[in-house]
Amino acid sequence: MTDTRLLADLLFAQPGLDRASHLRTDPHFVDNLFNDSTRVMWVNQGESPVDPDADSPSLLLMSGTQALEIIGEDRSGVSFLGLDPEGVSFVAVHLKDRAQLPGEQFWMGLRDAGRGLSDMHASAFVGAIGLDNWRNKHRHCTVCGGELELTQAGWVLRCTADGIDHFPRTDPAIIVLVRDDQDRALLGRHANWRGGWMSTLAGFVEPGESAEAAVRREVFEETGVVVGTDTDSVTYLGSQPWPFPASLMMGYHALASNTAISVDEVEISEAIWFSRDEMRAACESGELRLPPNTSISRMLIERWFGETLPGDWSR
Repeated sequence: MTDTRLLADLLFAQPGLDRASHLRTDPHFVDNLFNDSTRVMWVNQGESPVDPDADSPSLLLMSGTQALEIIGEDRSGVSFLGLDPEGVSFVAVHLKDRAQLPGEQFWMGLRDAGRGLSDMHASAFVGAIGLDNWRNKHRHCTVCGGELELTQAGWVLRCTADGIDHFPRTDPAIIVLVRDDQDRALLGRHANWRGGWMSTLAGFVEPGESAEAAVRREVFEETGVVVGTDTDSVTYLGSQPWPFPASLMMGYHALASNTAISVDEVEISEAIWFSRDEMRAACESGELRLPPNTSISRMLIERWFGETLPGDWSR
C-alpha cells in the first residue's frame, strides 16, 4: 500500500517566522525597526555570519541599534523577514561588501549551515537568501527597462518610470523518486556531476502544466521511464523552499508503468534502478554518493529506503 503521509522533517519547511506582511505597507516601518530588540542578520553572496563557537551553526545576530551604527541612514539594503513568537522583528541587511562589517566574521552558506540551524534561524536564513538572489538578479524593470526602487520593507521593486511593481520570483519545480513493481528506486546522474553522484529526478513546471503532469513529463524526457497515468501513480509528499536561486521543490513518489531506461544524455547522463540492498552496497563501497541531508531529495530516498541514511553516504 502506498504511504501517503507527508514528509514531516523537511529542512526550511518547518514553522518559523511570522512574515507579518501587513506591516510592510507602512512607508515608515523600516525606519522604526532599528531598536535594541530587533535582530539583524547580514547577507552577502549567499552567505551570512554564524557563531563559530556554538555547538551547531547559529546566525550571528546584531541588535537593530548596533546595526544602525553600521548602515547609517541608508535603508536600501534592508529586508524585513518577520516576527518570532515573542514579536521580535528579524531583519536582513544585504551587504555589497563584507568589509562594511567591523572585525572578522565566520561566513557560512545555507547548504552548509543546514540542519544545525534552529527552525527560527532557518526560516530567517532561507528568506534572506531568497530575497538576496532576487535583488541581485533584478536590476531594471522588465517592461520598460527603467530603474527600480525598493518598497514594502524590501519585498517589492517599483519601477520609477511607470510605477509597475515587481515581486520576488518563485519557480515551481518537481522532484520525484520513481519506483517500479519490484519496489526498486530510480536515481539519475546529472551530466555535469562526477561519477557516482546520483539523485532523484527533478525539473521545472511549465506554463499551463500541473505538477503531476510535470512529474510524468520530466521522468520520461530525462530517462525514458514511463510513470503510470492513474491517480495513485503520483503521490505528493511535501514541499521545500530552495533559494538556489528561486525554486519551490514539490516532492513526489511515483510508480513506473514502463521501466526501460533511455537517458537524454543532455541533462541526465546515467540512470540506474536500485534495490535497497544494491544501494546499501554501492554506498558502503563508495561507488554511489547521495544528496546531502539538507535536501528534499535525500528525504524522498529515505522515505523509500525505510530509515535515516548514514551521513558518509552523502556527496
